[in-house]
Amino acid sequence: MLIHPDRLFPVEPAARDVARRLYEGIRDLPIVSPHGHTDPRWYAENQPFPDPAALFVIPDHYIFRMLYSQGISLEELGIPAKDGRPVERDPRVIWRRFAAHYHLFRGTPTRAWLDHTFATLFGFTERLCADNADAYYDRIDAALRTPEFRPRALFERFRIEVIATTESPLDPLVYHEIIRRSGWGGRVVTAYRPDPVVDPDFEGFPQNLIRFGEVTGCDTTNWSGYLEAHRKRRAFFRTYGATSTDHGHPTARTADLSRADAEALFRRVSTGDANPDDAELFRAQMLTEMAAMSVEDGMVMQIHPGSFRNHNDTVFNRFGRDMGADIPTRTDYVHALKPLLDRFGNERNFTLILFTLDETSYSRELAPLAGHYRALKLGPAWWFFDAPDGMRRYRELTTETAGFYNTVGFNDDTRAYLSIPARHDVARRVDCAFLSHLVATHRLDEDEAHELAYNLAYRLAKEAYKL
Repeated sequence: MLIHPDRLFPVEPAARDVARRLYEGIRDLPIVSPHGHTDPRWYAENQPFPDPAALFVIPDHYIFRMLYSQGISLEELGIPAKDGRPVERDPRVIWRRFAAHYHLFRGTPTRAWLDHTFATLFGFTERLCADNADAYYDRIDAALRTPEFRPRALFERFRIEVIATTESPLDPLVYHEIIRRSGWGGRVVTAYRPDPVVDPDFEGFPQNLIRFGEVTGCDTTNWSGYLEAHRKRRAFFRTYGATSTDHGHPTARTADLSRADAEALFRRVSTGDANPDDAELFRAQMLTEMAAMSVEDGMVMQIHPGSFRNHNDTVFNRFGRDMGADIPTRTDYVHALKPLLDRFGNERNFTLILFTLDETSYSRELAPLAGHYRALKLGPAWWFFDAPDGMRRYRELTTETAGFYNTVGFNDDTRAYLSIPARHDVARRVDCAFLSHLVATHRLDEDEAHELAYNLAYRLAKEAYKL
């Protein structure tokens, strides 16, 4: 048995029985995936995935960052290099390398997701290792050539009700247009991620501003035209189903400058005269500007700060962004968010969902903030904290102050398509285990727990993201 039916449930028998009953009521609910990084091209073209390595290893920084940490180069794993340097091209060799080091994932959420996928989609009962690497490869490769493993068929098999991809304002959304014209019934929407044109430290920022003006027809050399370009692009994204914006800033700092000061700051950052303090202040001002636009157009706003992105300069220079070197930093929310909250924290038609990589902020800052401001909701455990123990701690540290209804269920931040059902299954099991403990200790009636399990697995995310 590769995966145990009682995995992640309590050891104590009475609580485990409650968890089983709760889970049975929600295990087959549709998946609402309001923020992720799957490629819309998959759904648009509906072509077979090339091979097991291209599906599991090459696109998934959860996998290759662990292997890299143990001395396996990204070139050996087939990760494309920016400078065109030779990398491993044989997918079977890449897969064998991965299988031979599968023991590195013991105890990690990646191992739980992979085992779930291997067992439920491909019928494996033995753990992946060097000895069975080829058998694994051949069975997966053969399955990928069948119609049942095309992206759209998997979408329906996974019971995905809606999934949001994440695109830059400079993205023409061509693949979303292809999906729309195809007549396929799967609901794939976009989300507005403006980082390339709001972060002066983003590579190519001056060129991005020029391109931003070209795609919107706005004069992005001045403050008014720049803001109008965002309004136009947000409206364009909404025509492709976008209900949310997403902001991955280094900190949660916000600002509320006068118009004259904002215009002067924009001139400095847009002409290359900005210093690091200017860059941080501009990002802070743009979070408040994005909040103002959300009040206008109703788009839900997400902030996930506190990541030192692309920390490994060597890897970044060779391979680009998102190579598993985004490292959490300490994050202040109470002081950082106050300028934004002073303006919009009490708005009825504004929703700001907060994420964190700084677990220590859950009970100290995030839960009290969400437990007071009507505009704030807590996003689920994200990235390092989408592990089972991190999910449990998230509930323990936030529920007593924010409750359940100031959170937004589960949100899988994935690039690995086949891991989506596994991630949701882990979240549902962890929440059922947490609820079963409240029932077993007589702090919650079981009928309430069943209602909460449904809300956490499905309703809260759907409602928070207006899906």
